[in-house]
Amino acid sequence: MSADKFVKELSGLSFDNTFNPYVEKCEVYDYFDAPQKRRKMLRGMLEAADKVEVDAIWIGRDLGYRGGRRTGLALTDDVHLSHHVNRWSVECDRPTKGDAMPERTASVIWGVLEKITLPVFLWNVFPLHPFEPGAKFSNRNHNAKERQAGEELLSMLIDNLRPKRLIAVGNDASSAANKFRNTCEVFKVRHPSYGGKNVFLNQVESLYGIDVLASPNMKLFG
Repeated sequence: MSADKFVKELSGLSFDNTFNPYVEKCEVYDYFDAPQKRRKMLRGMLEAADKVEVDAIWIGRDLGYRGGRRTGLALTDDVHLSHHVNRWSVECDRPTKGDAMPERTASVIWGVLEKITLPVFLWNVFPLHPFEPGAKFSNRNHNAKERQAGEELLSMLIDNLRPKRLIAVGNDASSAANKFRNTCEVFKVRHPSYGGKNVFLNQVESLYGIDVLASPNMKLFG
């Protein structure tokens, strides 16, 4: 499946109490052309990743309101948006207005990725932002129906990029990634939130043979 077709499939997802950043515009924070910008970024990254040997797809749970809802990119907030697009040599303007909003998980993830030169693609089990009813700027876990749709897209992504391994960040990601053990190696790491940061860092150090604690970004958020 081409990058265009993948983005089209993704753009067609719609569920109650979710925000699809590839077709929807946030009336509070988005520029008028934010969905187009997010589609352009993702399409460019998919095309770039298809031309290299992808070491791993890192899989998170779903988009959060401080991160992926705004950027349209998994495990990436406004602060690290430029890091992400530059990593794949993709050019695109920030889709959101105002001050850049940081997210704790994204800060830890990108503090690690600055030490890793191998091609790593970031994705989520459920690629939209699920929120609590009546509270658009909140986070909730995706439900079974949403998860099924997300896993179908994850399968397409794995077929497209043919990564050597999947790195599942947290339990939800691990449950989904384990379904693809016949396709590639699967490794689970602790999610860096809720007190899991140090375990996550130690596990990534072991997987990649790097000293992530030497990164200045690891001092962010304690």
